[in-house]
Amino acid sequence: MLFDFANALVFAMFGIGFVLVSLFLARLLAPRRPTYEKSIPYACGELPVGTPWIRFNPRYYVFALIFIIFDVEIAFMYPCAVLFREWVGQGLGKVAYYEIAAFVGFLIAGLAYAWRRGDLEWIRSVARREESESAPSEMRAAS
Repeated sequence: MLFDFANALVFAMFGIGFVLVSLFLARLLAPRRPTYEKSIPYACGELPVGTPWIRFNPRYYVFALIFIIFDVEIAFMYPCAVLFREWVGQGLGKVAYYEIAAFVGFLIAGLAYAWRRGDLEWIRSVARREESESAPSEMRAAS
């Protein structure tokens, strides 16, 4: 048993040693000729325009989170789909079906909520935002 751990230790030592030796040799043998093109932050052949510190639309994160939610849904649904026939054979088919349907239903409700809020629109119109912001004040003035 101790021999098995020794094998893992030797393998880890060779792996770490290989990485360290490769990094040392790259540092030792790599040419060092700094130029202006190498020092600019965006080195793909195009000269950068403006500053690299730009503001971008933070709604990208909403899209990314929605993607991750549905990606994780697929990761959870795949094992259920594989085992569903076995669950039916055990008499648990209806229970499994209703649990899967509830899970998908909650995700669809979340998607509908994000869609209704307008979080899936990449570019929101200014008129729509002004209407939603002015509606409560008009309602207060009428009462």
